[in-house]
Amino acid sequence: MSRNKNPEVTIEKILVISENLFQTKGYDKTTIHDIIRELGMSKGAIYYHFTSKEEILEAVIQKQFKNSHDDLIKMIGTIEAENAKEKLIKLMNLIEQRTSKTRVTAVQEVMINQANNPQFVISGMQIAVQQEAPLFAEIIKEGIQDGSLETEYPNECAEMFLLLINLWCSPFVFESSLEQVKSRLLFLRHNMQLLGLDIISDQLISDLIGFYQEIYDEHEMVEK
Repeated sequence: MSRNKNPEVTIEKILVISENLFQTKGYDKTTIHDIIRELGMSKGAIYYHFTSKEEILEAVIQKQFKNSHDDLIKMIGTIEAENAKEKLIKLMNLIEQRTSKTRVTAVQEVMINQANNPQFVISGMQIAVQQEAPLFAEIIKEGIQDGSLETEYPNECAEMFLLLINLWCSPFVFESSLEQVKSRLLFLRHNMQLLGLDIISDQLISDLIGFYQEIYDEHEMVEK
């Protein structure tokens, strides 16, 4: 069998079809044979790129992470603000608003269920530190220049903030009640203020709690 001269095209097709199946049938009910049948490819063509359904899922999730990163860059470019502090506050509110307006897809449900998977958590930490934090750090540095923010550690503050708000404050990574999540968010805000970064608004905390409440209700998660 001759090799595909455009493997990127084949991989993208596999990921698109697989994501659609995960959304329509659910990840657990989708089999590798469903994917093969929907693609109209041979089993060998798919297994040349992926060894299992789990590996396809990992690639789909990584693709979503990349899309989120690209969206973050676009959002930063659209924000108008008087200073960097206002820019960061608007950015975080915008991220939350866009997330809450998007119905939780089957793939996102799988991502939530993967929250206890150590490899998934590590991937999330790496993306936060290596890809997202530099974007936030640049805005913090702008704030140091315009006087709206004050810290000697812009890079480290950006990394710490994203790790804590994305992972430590997530009720899916650390199963917790909404009261516990709110307490962690307030604690995070207090410490960011001590570091010279008063960037977590009451509105953001309220919106995040509302978003998590909606997911709790939708998935009937048991609070502890």
